[in-house]
Amino acid sequence: MKALPFLSLLPRLPGPRFPAALLGATVLELVVLTGHLVAYPFGLTQERRTPGPPPDPPPGPSPGTPPGTRLSPLPGSPAAERPVVLLHGFIDNRSVFVLLRRTLARHGRRHLASLNYSPLTRDLRTAAELLGRHVEEVCARTGQREVDIVGHSLGGLIARYYVQRLGGDRRVRTLVTLGTPHGGTAVAPGAGIHPIVRQMRGGSALIEELRRPAPGCRTRFVSFWSELDQVMVPVETACVDHPDLDAVNVRVTGIGHLALPVHPAVAAAVREALETQETREGTVPSTGTTSVA
Repeated sequence: MKALPFLSLLPRLPGPRFPAALLGATVLELVVLTGHLVAYPFGLTQERRTPGPPPDPPPGPSPGTPPGTRLSPLPGSPAAERPVVLLHGFIDNRSVFVLLRRTLARHGRRHLASLNYSPLTRDLRTAAELLGRHVEEVCARTGQREVDIVGHSLGGLIARYYVQRLGGDRRVRTLVTLGTPHGGTAVAPGAGIHPIVRQMRGGSALIEELRRPAPGCRTRFVSFWSELDQVMVPVETACVDHPDLDAVNVRVTGIGHLALPVHPAVAAAVREALETQETREGTVPSTGTTSVA
């Protein structure tokens, strides 16, 4: 097991004491939900895209580059220059990342981009293809060869499919997921009416597709999972468990599913995860677990 040193510096709260911890987390979820309902209308439209410098050198692979080849970052390009793409969860929009965006911007992240995908999208693979086009546009607009992605819930699963199955690992340096059903989650029968919800169930064809070998996948995964997450059933399904993926699973205590994108300790850990330079070419994929919040 590997514990990342940056997470050991974060504040720790006592572990959950049921039922008090669950009650506290539930109250916090209601507060977050209320605030998010107020902000939700402001995130319904796609964000404005300001033009950036022309890419030099071109962000795409040169002619003859084998498919799936990992592109090196631009010489001298610090983490602050690498764009961060934020991807929301099911029936949500970019407004869920208002606080996380502020945290990242305050600490020097210059290029922050959010993508809204339609709640009417019926196939996660289609959303992953849309994400791929968005990433290419962000790279072209900012002149960067790589991006980082932060995905909440379903957004993290869409990003993983893009990275693992559509060759997105050549573009994505680090993928951070917050409460994402990597192993599939059990859901209420009524919610399964929506095709994408069915794809998020354990044992679905899509979840099984993500279990397939992924040799050479060079994106670094950092997955945050909460032991009080009532959407992830079981809660450990939000952990990345794949022998070919370089992944660290971060246990969050004391908060639920909706609070993951807005909790200050989680935001600080996400920022540190994006700034760390671990997992370079030639390293051996590994998995680990540590804690935050």
